[in-house]
Amino acid sequence: MKRVVIAAASLAVISGAALHIAAALTPFPAHLLSPGPASTEFLDRNGEPLRTMLVDERSYRRRVPLESVSPHIVAATLAAEDANFYRHAGFDPLAIARAAFNSLRGAKPLSGASTITQQLVKESGPRTLAGKAREILRAMRVEQTWNKKRILGEYFNRLDYGNLQVGVAAASRYYFAKPPGDLSPAEAAFLAALPKAPGRLDPHRNWSGARERQQWILARMHRARALDDNEYRRAAAEPLALRPPRQDFAAPHFVDLLLQRRGILPPEGGPVRTTLDLALTRRVESVLAAQLARLSGHDASGAAAVILHNPSGEVLALAGSGNYFAAGAGQVNGAWMARSPGSAVKPFTYLLALERGAYPGTVVADVPSTFSTPTGLYRPNNYNHRFHGPVSLRHALGNSLNVAAIRALELGGGHPSLHRLLRDLGLSTLGNPADYYGPGLTLGNGETRLLELANAYAAIARGGLYRPFRLLETRDAGKHGGTKLFSEASAYLLSDMLADNRARAASFGLNSYLSFPFPVACKTGTSSDYRDNWVVAYTPEFTVAVWVGNPDGRPMRAITGVTGAAPAMHEIMSYLHATRGTSWFARPDEIKEGSIHPLTGHAVAADHPAAVREIFARAPAPESVADYDTGGRAVLGEEYREWLEGGQNGLGDTASLAAKKHVLRVVAPAPGTIYYLDPDLPADAQRIHLAAEAEGPTEWKSETLELGESGARTTALLREGRHEILVRCGTQIASTWVTVHSL
Repeated sequence: MKRVVIAAASLAVISGAALHIAAALTPFPAHLLSPGPASTEFLDRNGEPLRTMLVDERSYRRRVPLESVSPHIVAATLAAEDANFYRHAGFDPLAIARAAFNSLRGAKPLSGASTITQQLVKESGPRTLAGKAREILRAMRVEQTWNKKRILGEYFNRLDYGNLQVGVAAASRYYFAKPPGDLSPAEAAFLAALPKAPGRLDPHRNWSGARERQQWILARMHRARALDDNEYRRAAAEPLALRPPRQDFAAPHFVDLLLQRRGILPPEGGPVRTTLDLALTRRVESVLAAQLARLSGHDASGAAAVILHNPSGEVLALAGSGNYFAAGAGQVNGAWMARSPGSAVKPFTYLLALERGAYPGTVVADVPSTFSTPTGLYRPNNYNHRFHGPVSLRHALGNSLNVAAIRALELGGGHPSLHRLLRDLGLSTLGNPADYYGPGLTLGNGETRLLELANAYAAIARGGLYRPFRLLETRDAGKHGGTKLFSEASAYLLSDMLADNRARAASFGLNSYLSFPFPVACKTGTSSDYRDNWVVAYTPEFTVAVWVGNPDGRPMRAITGVTGAAPAMHEIMSYLHATRGTSWFARPDEIKEGSIHPLTGHAVAADHPAAVREIFARAPAPESVADYDTGGRAVLGEEYREWLEGGQNGLGDTASLAAKKHVLRVVAPAPGTIYYLDPDLPADAQRIHLAAEAEGPTEWKSETLELGESGARTTALLREGRHEILVRCGTQIASTWVTVHSL
């Protein structure tokens, strides 16, 4: 008998040694050499989940260190899957024997023979004895290489809990909306029940089955002394509140915008912390939905809004439509599509004028005007077809006057300067040359995006410092950098103009949605045929931009920026002021204040009867005798003649016209006139008459056109191309130009 025992012991030792050597020679499981990609998880700035991406379009995976897993889930999993985990070397002979015995007698297996380590290395495919042997050797190889803590950590990060949730962290959030470190014993046992049969025990379809196995696991935890009597009774009776079966899908347009940007997804997956404030975005979404409901009778189906944190350029909120799931255009991101901004782009024209020495009291002529452009003549009109005569830049911007904006554009260097500035400010949609847009660029004939326009305004709020908007939080968030595009003084003057509620009262009244009990700079915009409503508002802290319209470009019915978009902006900005606080800009040292005449823009004494107060960075020119006629009335230039003599003159006897000067002027053709050659007419018949207003005989000249006489008049024979025509009268010279095309 003794010899038999010795032989058996020797055989066991030899077999164990052979098994150990065989395991050591077994290749380490390749799939365990890397942790594998985790799901990319977009989080808001406070860690709130926005959206989780599928890994290989098959599962949601989150990794978590074992230290962050509740001891309850560890105890529950060991009780359910591998009670001898800390005592075996990769496989459990007793568990195998028990499973075989139960199988022979036809008993229902409640726990399998495979250890946690075996489950970690399990191969796919049909189960065979050879496959089982390889599995045992691979499990032993892992146990020889890794300690128990690492094995358990990898197991929890690779376990399938059903409903596409892989890993205890993903399952804990999906089923209970909490991290795995916060699970109660009852919740831990419930999760530990699912991996045995994730499909069959899906609690959303088989609650009783999952609950039955949970109770079995709790009983095993009690027997293993992982729970005392009181803990066991409480856990067994604890009601469970499962999260509804859904995936996180918050701030959808914001996340969609991130996914459009290449390189945004980390190859290894994991959390991606964004700049978005989810609670604030939800507030914005509700404001837009309510405003669209109020506009239901105006055929407006879409709305978008963004909030920027100006100091950092971070996007705090972005909503691209009133309802992402609305049929039709709900998924069109109104914050990113390119549309005509209307007058919302005008402030940058005035910024250029301020940079070149103008100031808010500079006077321009708001009168019927024709402007020569590279593509022909341009004759803009004001929105109400009324003209205001001499107006300050402050009044012109506040009341969004179109002709005055073109005059301001001339002061700022013309449309090439504006085009360059807008491109430098990040308006990526203005890809054509400046001449493609012409002076109409200041009136919004170039499309832009709400988010990019808001970020351009944020540069004004930063005193001229441009920074790209930011969608992701970064480690160097405190190092913002940027490019200085204009002066702090010009930015301050413009902000003061945009916050002046009295300056815009003539068009919008004193109690519009642009009026606040605290300082806010605002500008609206409405594109042609009421297709788009815009408004942008800012303080030193925040920029709020809102768009209302139809994503398909369909016109709305009789709503403008101040009635369509501004109510939502007003509610959002008021909420920011009440909950986060807003301030106003400190006046730069170079900004001074003085008295000016409103019709000349020149400095006057403070006690002058017509004096108004104004601020400036460069002192305005002082008044002179030439500013007034003998009756003390302000003298206006020749460009005001038609307006002064017409029915829109509201100045009465406070202004007069300067004595007419005899200046040589081309009457015909007007600069920029376009002609077309008619192939059905003989060449000599395609002539135009030239005319000038002069005080004596005139002499005409052109380097590219053949000139001739027709009676007492000079003519030019047309030919294809662009041509300049000069006229001389004494020492004065005037010019015009025309363009000729073939039909």
